[in-house]
Amino acid sequence: MNFKKILYWTLLVIIILVLICQIPAVNYRLGWRIDGAIAFLRGVVDPIGDLPKPNSQISDNLSPIPPPTQTMTAVNPTEKPIVIEMTPTMASSPTALPNVVGIDSIEWERQDWNNCGPATISMYLNFYGWEGDQFSVSDLIKPERVDRNVNVEELVHYTRNYAGWLNTIVRVGGNIELLKTFIANGIPVMIEEGDLVEELYWPNDDQWTGHYLLLTGYDDNADFFVAQDSFRGPDREVSFEKTDERWEAYNRVYILIYPPAKEELVKQILADDWDEETNRVSALLQTEEETKENPDNAFAWFNLGSNLVFYERYEEAAQAYDMARSIGIPQRMLRYQFGPFFAYFHANRNDELQTIIDYALRITDNSEEALLWRGWLLYRQGDQFGAVNAFREAYAANINSLDAQYALDFMGAIP
Repeated sequence: MNFKKILYWTLLVIIILVLICQIPAVNYRLGWRIDGAIAFLRGVVDPIGDLPKPNSQISDNLSPIPPPTQTMTAVNPTEKPIVIEMTPTMASSPTALPNVVGIDSIEWERQDWNNCGPATISMYLNFYGWEGDQFSVSDLIKPERVDRNVNVEELVHYTRNYAGWLNTIVRVGGNIELLKTFIANGIPVMIEEGDLVEELYWPNDDQWTGHYLLLTGYDDNADFFVAQDSFRGPDREVSFEKTDERWEAYNRVYILIYPPAKEELVKQILADDWDEETNRVSALLQTEEETKENPDNAFAWFNLGSNLVFYERYEEAAQAYDMARSIGIPQRMLRYQFGPFFAYFHANRNDELQTIIDYALRITDNSEEALLWRGWLLYRQGDQFGAVNAFREAYAANINSLDAQYALDFMGAIP
């Protein structure tokens, strides 16, 4: 059988699968299987390799200078934060962390397809008496079931707007002791981490993916956290070492949800990191140090880029992302994290921006974020018609996307 026949039959199978997937009952029960089969066939026809290396020469003297708040002392990741006694009258003196802690009353929820973010935040909110489930969340922030990513900002936007009687904050650059401290004080912690899928979704798939966990306990004697894992099951034991290793890929980001009555407790545990600017200073200094200690750590360089983006230091951030790409980052990284789009766009490195947009859309063809950046790049290049079409594709991928709505409003276009 020659190549043309193989291509013909492959395309025919894809078309048939797409048509079958339009049947609602089939879509709900087998949609993820059909989507996986289509992705695999697409990878056969158009093989996916690694993210291309940057074209421009990387500076050998990349040494970012801390922002103008450098007089602040960076948080020592190994230093034990303050622990506050959970008593009706809050104790002012720190106490030692217990060796074993478990937070009860967490009702585990199995995630739907592509729904680990909504399912995990649902478990978190239910702990505080919220009445809803993962679909209460996903119907608003990812109305399309095939939307493969819900980022931290989307989850936080939901909780602040639909569970506003609770407080929600996000910080980066966390550490194991900090996670344990919150758990010991009765506050679960949600983290985003790297993980591995069991299946190959295309030939040469590196199987790396993003995942959320809700940490609800720990055991110092055996060095593990107890995690509510919406995919693998309740009360999963995950080692401290593996947690930190996987968490690093996401700048050690963590979400805290708590009742207002516990705000002073949260402030005391976070100490300097209660202030978001201070937290980012600490994270920037920490990731810069990590790149020096291990220059071959792609995640450290990627995190450095993300922390520089926070300070709108886009040219330096772009160089940090160059280093991460040169070492090699996972294939799906740009499905979940979007700092490189900001950095290359604002650094006017259009060729690199085009490269990562094209690659991101090969991995995730309905990525609303990559489609939006395609639109803004086309707009910069003077192609307003192409920009509007890209923005409409982003809107179709998520009709509740505020960014897509803004882009179309900016262009004076109707969704």
